[in-house]
Amino acid sequence: MAFLLVVIYIAFIGLGVPDSLIGSAWPAVHTELNIPVEAVSFITFIISGSTVFSSMFSTKILNKIGTSKVTAFSTAMTAASLFGFSFVKSFWIMIPLAVILGLGAGAIDSGLNNYVALHFKASHMNFLHCFYGVGVSLSPYLMSVALSNTGWRGGYRYAFYVQAAITILLIVSIPLWKRPSSGVQAEEENSTNLSLLQMAKMPEVRQVWVIMLATNAIEYACGVWGSTYLVEEKGFLPEHGALALTVYYVGMSIGRFVSGLLSNKINTWKRIGIGCAILAPAIAVMLLPLHGVLTVAGLFLVGLGNGSIYPNMIHLTPHNFGKEVSQSVMGSQIAFAYIGVMLAPPAVSLISGIFGIKIYPVLLAVLYAIMIVFLKLFINNLKKKNRYDRNV
Repeated sequence: MAFLLVVIYIAFIGLGVPDSLIGSAWPAVHTELNIPVEAVSFITFIISGSTVFSSMFSTKILNKIGTSKVTAFSTAMTAASLFGFSFVKSFWIMIPLAVILGLGAGAIDSGLNNYVALHFKASHMNFLHCFYGVGVSLSPYLMSVALSNTGWRGGYRYAFYVQAAITILLIVSIPLWKRPSSGVQAEEENSTNLSLLQMAKMPEVRQVWVIMLATNAIEYACGVWGSTYLVEEKGFLPEHGALALTVYYVGMSIGRFVSGLLSNKINTWKRIGIGCAILAPAIAVMLLPLHGVLTVAGLFLVGLGNGSIYPNMIHLTPHNFGKEVSQSVMGSQIAFAYIGVMLAPPAVSLISGIFGIKIYPVLLAVLYAIMIVFLKLFINNLKKKNRYDRNV
């Protein structure tokens, strides 16, 4: 069981590797290819839209093929996409590569999250997403090194090498998922496949959709626009902006790691509350007209606070909705999380195009307010239905 868990953790590094590349590379990409800076939102929209599609239809595929094979194949898809990005000469070539990247990511995210939620403790879910943080922290670091030497294309190639190695590991480890001695069930239990319409009729599902949308919108608004904000508004060099993004993702990883360590002492709902409490002053720091270094500290705190909310909400899925429908709800939650990912960057682009990039922290504050309101509604709804468990 221990080695299988390590493999799952490493798979989540692979999920994180591509996610922060576009944000850290874009200041250099749009300059070299003579693309408007706002075009990054279109690429992230395509990636996220493909991820939403993949997540929505993942239940049937996962039940039929199994998490192990789907994860290996999907990671290979993301590796191929990264390799392709390193050679692009035109903005339009990025579009099919973005589709491949998004389709691969959605299947990995939905399958592994539900597998861990069903078969492992809350600490493992937080550590799982901590390893995602390792992946998204690694990418901007590799990109900053590449920008200082070979250029942004080298950063994509470095990321491809990491992703290719993870793909090989996943292929080799497929038999582990089928061994009864691994300590967990061989593959997924067959789950009830709820339609989107059936889930939309459940108020608690609708509420959790908004929560997931908002927390991930905050995460990716920082991940995609954080570097550009520091370069355009605070006067950072592109390589320094990419490095600052690493600090943000390190904060996210630390938040998830500490949440995992505290899982045996503090219940999941309290850990979610602590994350929300850290996020409020973090965004306040971002709103103030401070020196660039202090803004980086604000980004770090945003990652620290917001980082633990998503994995803890994911872990609660079987408890909040029941194990028999958890894969369907999980897929829909992740789909709406990526709708947040899909909408946040173009929203920042559109609004900052009107008011300037200085409006960017205000948008983070609005997203935070939406998340808090719907989190309160969700908890109240669970209490009415006797599903709110303080001991989880």
